[in-house]
Amino acid sequence: MAVSLVTGGAGFIGSHVARACLERGDEVVVVDDLSGGYEENVPVGAQFVIADITSVEAVDRVFAGQQFDFVYHLAAYAAEGLSHFIRRFNYTNNVIGTMNLVNASVRQGVRCFVFTSSIAVYGAGQVPMTEDTAPKPEDPYGIAKYAVELDLAAAHRIFGLDSIVFRPHNVYGEGQNIADRYRNVIGIFMNQAMSGAPLSIFGDGEQTRAFTYIDDVAPVIAASVDVPAAYGQTFNIGADTPHTVNRLAQVVANTFGVGSNVVHLKARDEVVHAYSSHDRLRQVFGETPATSLEDGVARMAAWARQRGPMEPARFEGIEVRNNLPPSWADVLEDPGEL
Repeated sequence: MAVSLVTGGAGFIGSHVARACLERGDEVVVVDDLSGGYEENVPVGAQFVIADITSVEAVDRVFAGQQFDFVYHLAAYAAEGLSHFIRRFNYTNNVIGTMNLVNASVRQGVRCFVFTSSIAVYGAGQVPMTEDTAPKPEDPYGIAKYAVELDLAAAHRIFGLDSIVFRPHNVYGEGQNIADRYRNVIGIFMNQAMSGAPLSIFGDGEQTRAFTYIDDVAPVIAASVDVPAAYGQTFNIGADTPHTVNRLAQVVANTFGVGSNVVHLKARDEVVHAYSSHDRLRQVFGETPATSLEDGVARMAAWARQRGPMEPARFEGIEVRNNLPPSWADVLEDPGEL
């Protein structure tokens, strides 16, 4: 029986990957600091350790308690737009925390380190993004993710640490934190719809993204360690069909029966069009599930209705307020985040 460590396993994608690992028959240890996740998300059968991966001592204690075969690293603060204004926090969590895990994995002889990066590494003007596209990240979050990708390549050259890198995009589904006002636009739209608030869109809403249902990606990530051809590779993973944010808002509104109640906020400095090719993924893993936007939103909506609306949480550690979008600085506004 393999022993797998899943970081961020009380969060959204991490909890689904942890569940998929359990279904594969792994013994699973989940590590999370509960800064953005919920203990209720940790799947039954997993051992749960509350720990902050930015603490060397905490990471070393986790590794001292188990001999891990695989590490699935999903702990991150994935707010691309906000990352401009929380640079120190971004790099501490998304780079330094990861290096603590890489060091421990090298010392312990982990068989494979699975890392969830992001298509934020590509930047703008490169659609459809392929794994051969030269990364040109435009925000600190994308820079952090690409830095980790480079470090894992170096760790393989120097120490022989095998790794697999996935670049998912715009993943949504049950268990997502709908109280986060800075990221996860579908969750924010649903929270607004259930609260009777207008669905808020930055700019004209013609930005395009390929929104990805969680069950189409988590099982593939979990099973990747059993695919030798995946080792040392980087894969885009997610939906193929891009949609405008305006269309997404209409789908959510229709699902909740709230009509076209939309407010357009001042545009942000962001990548306008972001979607990727998944040919390499299919070559190595074969065909993967592809849930339509309407079906995925309906499934998530059923879960969200049971949970009910949540008070949007504010990020209290803004480091730089220069050029901060006015709607993020105003406690009365509740913007959507891509």
